[in-house]
Amino acid sequence: MDMQANNRATGEPATRAEVARLLGDCVPIIQQWSNQAGVHRWGMSTERFTRELVRCGALRFRDVVPSSAELQNYLGTLHLEDLALACACADGTEHAWEYFMRTYRGYLRACAAAMLKRSAAAPEAQELADSLFAELYGLSEGKRGALLRYFHGRSALKTWLRAVMAQRLVDKIRAGRKFEELDAEDGAGVKVGHANSNSPAADPHRQRYLQLFSAALQTALNNLPPLDARRLKMYYAEEKKLAEIGRVLGEHESSVSRHLEKVRRDLRHAVEEILRAGSGSGFADGQAGAAGLSDAEMALCFEYAAEDAPIDLDNLFSQREVPKAERGGQEI
Repeated sequence: MDMQANNRATGEPATRAEVARLLGDCVPIIQQWSNQAGVHRWGMSTERFTRELVRCGALRFRDVVPSSAELQNYLGTLHLEDLALACACADGTEHAWEYFMRTYRGYLRACAAAMLKRSAAAPEAQELADSLFAELYGLSEGKRGALLRYFHGRSALKTWLRAVMAQRLVDKIRAGRKFEELDAEDGAGVKVGHANSNSPAADPHRQRYLQLFSAALQTALNNLPPLDARRLKMYYAEEKKLAEIGRVLGEHESSVSRHLEKVRRDLRHAVEEILRAGSGSGFADGQAGAAGLSDAEMALCFEYAAEDAPIDLDNLFSQREVPKAERGGQEI
């Protein structure tokens, strides 16, 4: 793993130290979060949970040192109970694992059944769900709970588990295709071998997924309340800092940070719902309406969008103008 990838995985050391220092100044709220998370249920100390919060904070801000308000507002939005459970499982706490298995095994089998279009009792669904449990438990990596250390509490644990399962299904499908030959032949009449599964050309549906994602994102942006759309535009398209946005909107920068976190969560949820529901109206370029996507297909949409970065935010926001009457009398 290169240094940049390692920093992404673990958080910049300087940022981690600064996050730890900032949290050291707000012991009462950490105690409140610990109680909310129910850490003592798993025999976890407040100090251990604080280290987990430091890790999550460092991963969120990486090499950008946050203000105390930004850090507290971000950590306060996390799914703290789920984070404590995942942390306890990663630490190898037996009764945490027992609770995890009772709570999520049936749920994951139901998710696997939906993805595979089988019943929850089907062997294929049980195999997919149980293979993920084996990976979560550490049987496939030899390190118990290793995969759960990638859970940072930004979504509910159920949502995260479903997304991981969808990605594992995608990986399985790709592995099965890796050695397949394309039906098409080249000009000499020789069959062309399948492209590397990691290359953009490997998935013939890649462009379609990118178009579906872009269209869903545009629809979700169009449905945002004007003030939320304005915050996103200033932060992402205009690259304004939180303090600058706060001055324009008459808000404290901590409020801007909190609102942005909520809008991002709502926007992702909206995009997922649009992709899941499909579209009967089609694209502006005349393509036919799209059927709803499975969780595995949605995982591909987000993955391809992240890899290709095809989204032109300036263009997207230009198609969704905020009415002047709702701008507080100021131009964006």
